[in-house]
Amino acid sequence: MNNIFKGVVITVLSFVLFTVHAQKNTLAQNAINSTLITNVLIVDGTGAAPLNGSIRILGDAIIAIGKVAPTKNDNVVNGKGMVLAPGFIDAHSHHFADLQKNKAGLSTSNQGITTVVIGQDGSSYPMESLIQDMQEKPVVPNVASFVGHSSLREEVMGEKNLLRNATQEEIDKMKLILKSALDKGALGLSTGLEYEQAFYSNRDEVLQLAKLAAAENTRYISHIRSEDVTMADALDEIIQIGKITKMPVQISHIKLAKKSDWNTASAILAQLDKARAEGVQITADVYPYTFWNSTLRVLFPARDYTNLASAQLAVTQLFDPSESYIVQYAPNPSYVGKTLSTIAKERKESDAEALISLVAIAADFKEKNPNYKGSIEAIAAKSMSEMDVAKFIAWPYAVICSDGNAGGHPRGYGSFTRVLGKYVRNEKIMDLTTAIHKMTGQTAAYLGIKERGIIAVGKKADLVLFNPTTIIDKASIQNSKALSEGIEMVWVNGQLVYKDQKSTGKTPGVFIKR
Repeated sequence: MNNIFKGVVITVLSFVLFTVHAQKNTLAQNAINSTLITNVLIVDGTGAAPLNGSIRILGDAIIAIGKVAPTKNDNVVNGKGMVLAPGFIDAHSHHFADLQKNKAGLSTSNQGITTVVIGQDGSSYPMESLIQDMQEKPVVPNVASFVGHSSLREEVMGEKNLLRNATQEEIDKMKLILKSALDKGALGLSTGLEYEQAFYSNRDEVLQLAKLAAAENTRYISHIRSEDVTMADALDEIIQIGKITKMPVQISHIKLAKKSDWNTASAILAQLDKARAEGVQITADVYPYTFWNSTLRVLFPARDYTNLASAQLAVTQLFDPSESYIVQYAPNPSYVGKTLSTIAKERKESDAEALISLVAIAADFKEKNPNYKGSIEAIAAKSMSEMDVAKFIAWPYAVICSDGNAGGHPRGYGSFTRVLGKYVRNEKIMDLTTAIHKMTGQTAAYLGIKERGIIAVGKKADLVLFNPTTIIDKASIQNSKALSEGIEMVWVNGQLVYKDQKSTGKTPGVFIKR
């Protein structure tokens, strides 16, 4: 045997021995780091009946379920008979910027959320920068994203050139960007057609983009063109998109925001059920509050911001100014936390006049401060009935979302715990198993998320342990960051991120590609 051949043999044998040794060390380390969660009521996210048992986690995955005996290598967690569920998936979230800033991740963890789905209302991050951010600056929960139609328009048409239809050439450029983002793992196309950035797009523009998304076997999710005055036409548009493209379509944060339409949720749901019976894969997400959070400008459906008649319609039909609070107002921060009616009295104006004034002042501020970062103005507007909210939550094809950020509106901290405390335990509009399914497995199925949402061997270990007898939201307009009660522990990818209302400091979230 020549020296060269001997050297090759020795090198190969050394590599094999090193590999075997490394694998043994890895297995031993993983075994030591395994976690056994015992004495829990397992609600697995599929809608199946709960089971008493235990779950073992190894690395980022679930490896055993049922009557699992502890071993000397297990870190044993006694669940004390509480509920263990899949981590909640927030179907419509705006938490990402806060999660990057506040590494504790309390806004999501305190309500049991382990995955946030962003890129909503037509606004999204470029996929390259989002993936890079998740690698370089990881956050607590997992993140998945849609591609925003408004973001496509801004990139192609320019931020100050959006108040018109796009040309065919511009639509074709949007398609190229959309295709690239979908290839990088985006869940589908999102639109925010009620907002100015997309309000002036026509149906054909949206449909062309939706057809491309459908051809890529993805999904369409939409803040529809109107949730009040022209809602019938807005519903028709999303139903037609679903019918023509044959892709799954989802209504974002479904609501009835016009006072004269209150308590007609049953009729809306009958329309959606009819569309489903005709083959349209239409679903919805919903948050458990009777007030929304957005700009003051959306209160003018015709975008006629100086029209007193339109402002009068807004204060009588589209929201209650005496129960609606300014939550952001850069031109005059003293307005934050006050109702519009209170501000109107301070200004010696009617509610309608004050609404026009605040919109105009905010527009002037934006013009004079082009580099201002963040929202210039926002309102938490009371505009829904409890009966409608409950019916939308209970609809079999609705899943739960927060539509939240950290602060301003309490939904950013309390949506999921509010559903479990108020609507499940107290009002009993549905049972616990159904509610968990709507927060986990059903959401994952609707959005195309494969490895999460149910408790099963081989699935990722995103889990939440909670006390069903005490779980409740505590956040309010006055204290929008108050932590929920009843969420005992939260794991993301097998790592404990939340315990006893405190962050563990870990940021194991990953970017989820479709």
